[in-house]
Amino acid sequence: MAADLISPIVSEDVPSLADRAYASLREAIIDGRLAAGAKLSERSLAAALGVSPQPVREALRRLESEGLAEARPRSGSFVTVFTVERLVEMGLMRAALETVAAGIAARRRTDADIAALRACMTVVDAASAANDDRRLAAANDALHAAIHAITGNLVLIRNLQALRGYYHISSRLILVRELEIGESLKEHTAVVEAIIAGDRAEAERQMHHHTHRNLRVAFPGSDI
Repeated sequence: MAADLISPIVSEDVPSLADRAYASLREAIIDGRLAAGAKLSERSLAAALGVSPQPVREALRRLESEGLAEARPRSGSFVTVFTVERLVEMGLMRAALETVAAGIAARRRTDADIAALRACMTVVDAASAANDDRRLAAANDALHAAIHAITGNLVLIRNLQALRGYYHISSRLILVRELEIGESLKEHTAVVEAIIAGDRAEAERQMHHHTHRNLRVAFPGSDI
């Protein structure tokens, strides 16, 4: 079954097969191809990826450290089954760090950063106008990554990258509608304009509003 879910790795493509195995497995967990509760067999996954078991073993340890997989004594590794409570908690952690990142970005942005943010927003605008969910998800990821990069804070960036997986899992619970896409576009625009203006307080306020509204849409009725 694993062979149908994951693309093989070509050794020459990457400096580290463990990194590539990690990225492939993480993506498969986040987008649901590897379902919650699924057993992660090192041998089967290694065969599907076209690598030895060692890179897969290293990848699984990294996924376990992020909480996307869990090791069970004498049973092996499994995709974590996420409760609503866990996803809300991780979402709140991400929201807090995204808010911090927006504030730092507003203080540190350069002319080159401003140009990069405007370029990202052009792509977000186009994907929103096309009502293309996949393009929009990628464009939103690129925009948030650009904001993170402006901070220059590697600890913050790495933690946000780890938490991004939980966001994608949560986002599968959101019924995407034209209205929702429009709201997201307005919120991203407000965040970016505040960062460009160098208004730290407004950037933090807009990012806090954006991330918390996403959580309320994904988990209606939760205490957020």
